[in-house]
Amino acid sequence: MSATGPIRIGYSLSLSGPLGANGQTAYLAQRIWEEDVNKRGGLLGRPVQLVCVDDKSDASLVPAIYDKLLDIEKVDLVLGGYGNNSLTPAMPRVIERKRYFVGLMSLGANLRFDYGGYFAMIPTGPDPNTALTAGFFEVAARQKPKPQTVAILAADADFSRNPIVGAQANAEKNGLRIISETKYPLSTKDFAPLLREVGKTSPDILFLCSYLNDSIGLIRGISEVGLEPKVVGGAMIGPQSSAVQTALGPLLNGLVNYEYWLPVPKMIVPGVEDVIRRYQARAASEGADALGYYVAPMAYAQMQVVEQAVSATRSLDDGALIEYTRTASFSTAAGDVKFGKGGEWSAPRVLQVQFRDIRSKDIGEFRDARTRAVVSPDAVASGELIYPYAQAKKPR
Repeated sequence: MSATGPIRIGYSLSLSGPLGANGQTAYLAQRIWEEDVNKRGGLLGRPVQLVCVDDKSDASLVPAIYDKLLDIEKVDLVLGGYGNNSLTPAMPRVIERKRYFVGLMSLGANLRFDYGGYFAMIPTGPDPNTALTAGFFEVAARQKPKPQTVAILAADADFSRNPIVGAQANAEKNGLRIISETKYPLSTKDFAPLLREVGKTSPDILFLCSYLNDSIGLIRGISEVGLEPKVVGGAMIGPQSSAVQTALGPLLNGLVNYEYWLPVPKMIVPGVEDVIRRYQARAASEGADALGYYVAPMAYAQMQVVEQAVSATRSLDDGALIEYTRTASFSTAAGDVKFGKGGEWSAPRVLQVQFRDIRSKDIGEFRDARTRAVVSPDAVASGELIYPYAQAKKPR
């Protein structure tokens, strides 16, 4: 590729399949960045061109996509996609070629590779498995009367392994006893029998680890069965999505779950409101999440990290970009980012959020943070946990 042609950035994203909504959200935010950087004259005096390939939420397609991007397309830079499904299968290809690799969201993707050129935009910090749910268990353990027992109910899938390991460690750290651990196939449609079985143990905390569709089934099932542990939620991929929010509406009241960004006062950093405004104006016509809070700030920030590294080093050399990114601080739409051990954020910043006071299934219920209180970490909290779950389910 000529030094005057476009800088081509290649990567795989799940633009269709079960993870398509989150992939489309990331892609729209990344294209907004592409437009912004090109308006400013591009990078190194050259325009930037994103080369994004749909992996259809199928991990088996990912290695061939990166082989083509790297060896046939010969893109200038590569990125990591959304989720372990898209990112982990790319790692061996990237490592073999010693490429600079900024991933989007993938929990603990580098734990088994320990690759020095990998950097993650997921804000789980140097111990990602435990960081995802540390706040969930800490907040629960502070309540009075203190909960004592935990039941784990999780999808039997690759993405659930690391959160379960983290949940086990966090429960033990907070003096909580795990009394059952149940896994269900992703094909499960009726969750009521599973939940009735779990309910027989009367857990104080019901810890859930699920994908989008099963998140809907689980929350509906909890309501149908009338299950009322003291705390419900934890590691659900789904309640962050507006498709799940508008499917469930008031049934989400009381749920406690993780988030990475929300429009609460302490998370409004320069530029993020403008990104969100432009994103939301285009989301409906692009098939992306209506609000974009979960993925869009992180996806835009992912591109800002690459932009700032290229601008600072005045280079597309993978080695130079890796060295710079290891020690630099980056100013992004997701806040200030510095990387540490394993390419993870040097300090975790996972939010725990409680849904409350939702009265309808209208998307307007979720547009501001009124119906989602950040209950952890204390530094960005916007409310206290309503406890127990039975109380939090009732709109105030």
